[in-house]
Amino acid sequence: MATVSRSVSEARRGFTTQPQFLKDSAETRHNSRSNARLKLDWFTEPVNQFMKQRFILFRRNGVFYAEDTTTGKQASLRTKDEGEALTLLHSKNEAHRQPAINLQIAKSYLAATDESFVKRTWREVMAEFVKLKKGSNHPRSERAVADPAFDLIRDKQLIETRPEHFLRVLESGKVSTNNYLRRFHNFAVDMGWLPWPVLPKKRWPAIHYKEKRAITHKEHETILAREKNQQMRAFLQCCWHIGGSQSDMAHLRAEDMDWKNLVLSFFRAKTGAAQVIHVGKALADVLRDLPSEGLLFPRLAAMDEKHRASLFQRACRRVKITGVSLHSYRYAWAERARVCGYPERYAQEALGHSSKAVHRAYARKAQVTIPALEDFERKMTGAPDRKSTRLNSSH
Repeated sequence: MATVSRSVSEARRGFTTQPQFLKDSAETRHNSRSNARLKLDWFTEPVNQFMKQRFILFRRNGVFYAEDTTTGKQASLRTKDEGEALTLLHSKNEAHRQPAINLQIAKSYLAATDESFVKRTWREVMAEFVKLKKGSNHPRSERAVADPAFDLIRDKQLIETRPEHFLRVLESGKVSTNNYLRRFHNFAVDMGWLPWPVLPKKRWPAIHYKEKRAITHKEHETILAREKNQQMRAFLQCCWHIGGSQSDMAHLRAEDMDWKNLVLSFFRAKTGAAQVIHVGKALADVLRDLPSEGLLFPRLAAMDEKHRASLFQRACRRVKITGVSLHSYRYAWAERARVCGYPERYAQEALGHSSKAVHRAYARKAQVTIPALEDFERKMTGAPDRKSTRLNSSH
């Protein structure tokens, strides 16, 4: 208490901690590169004899510079106005002198424009992020938010979050943790809730997804041969012929089928985009055996994605097939389309891919045998075979 009283009394007598620029002070030393000296004003008096300043000020060609007395590094303050230069120098010295209260000062300034800015936690960011999700993305986002790895930052204020906090979350999490932490972070930045990125874009650890593959026709037939449930069999056949997501296939309705034109149309659950597909003979035979009104797969439609996925995994284990999921049917459809030369724009539309890069990632493992150019050219132009031409000419 005595120390505080003494500090106050000394301040009243003229002792301050402001940066000093008197004639004999280190901060007004004659710089070797400049003949200019600073003038005294209200900001520079009186001299604080008890604290050495970290940064000093000098002028070169009319522009003010700050020099770090510890490292000797000099940096332009980008101003020719002496008042602005002194204010900037004072800020630099105060920042060095009081690092413990700098965050509190920043909070005070930020709170003046938005009271919740300094109180907002990552729990609130996650809640707002989930609110914006629709359809199947909403429960998926809720599951992601429940990841225990996020408990490390869940109640931490955004403005107090440092890069090492994110790194600890990423170390204790999994692939989806990395994916969703990026989304939460970018969402907070876009909303203006973070004054700057916590982790620079180039410093985020790379996401390494588990290898995915397509289900082969042999594997598909093997699973069907052992599957006793007729509804599940028809469901898997629709996945094979249409290549749709499991949610879209499970919620197909009899009214989606136009038997007159042999066209199947439905809206994708993920994007809301319309899918219009011409039905081939094999798929038509499957659909004819299904209900003529309402849901085609009522039992499967009542299940969530995880339940349907577990049923499929059980079917795979019965025939000792590993490494595939219901999503593998989409990869299989993309690879089959590429192998047979199906136009990419049609395949992309059929699978609901808005990006060519995404579609090509699905079909990247397709083994395509390139035909000889002369054979392909002959097929396209209808030109006769050379061997046949020679035989005809000999006769």
